[in-house]
Amino acid sequence: MMAKLYFRYGAMNCGKTTALLQVAYNYEEKGKKVIIIKSIIDTKGDDSIVSRLGVSRKVDVLLGIDEKIMDLKIDLSKISCILVDEVHFLSETQIDELWIISKTKNIPVICYGIRTDFQSVAFPGSKRLLEIADSLDELITICNCGKRARFQSRKVNNKYVFEGEKVVIDGSRDDVVYEPLCGECYIKNVFSLKK
Repeated sequence: MMAKLYFRYGAMNCGKTTALLQVAYNYEEKGKKVIIIKSIIDTKGDDSIVSRLGVSRKVDVLLGIDEKIMDLKIDLSKISCILVDEVHFLSETQIDELWIISKTKNIPVICYGIRTDFQSVAFPGSKRLLEIADSLDELITICNCGKRARFQSRKVNNKYVFEGEKVVIDGSRDDVVYEPLCGECYIKNVFSLKK
């Protein structure tokens, strides 16, 4: 059976990194080797991934913006699984490379990330995954109102915003926080600010 490219996505705070760390643990408990990749764009934790639960782990590959995965000096013959955190920051070309690896090297590649930014626009890496991933799994979190959250909102100085840079890493600025929202709350609090 051919290995798959998986996209496990969800709104902020749905436990994506925690789930990735659990998968890594499960493989390694069975004596299998995993590689964990994250984009250099994600500066939270520097060269580590950090779960909101406080669990962290150093990544094996801190991937540059234009770096080719195929050019990395990794012996894929010893790898049982590739795990990617914050995959939405990868380029479409890097996603294509992960798909090719899953098919030509028969290595499962499990990617974790969000679909859209705080303006509800797809990240290039997420868009490409939605197009070619073999398996799509939505991870669940809830909005403050109690409904299922599917959108990211950005608050600056505790006020919702619709304008601003596409990427601001949470924790990199004291005035910026992200909050998961359901569609109704997103429209009321964020999308209504669209000019």
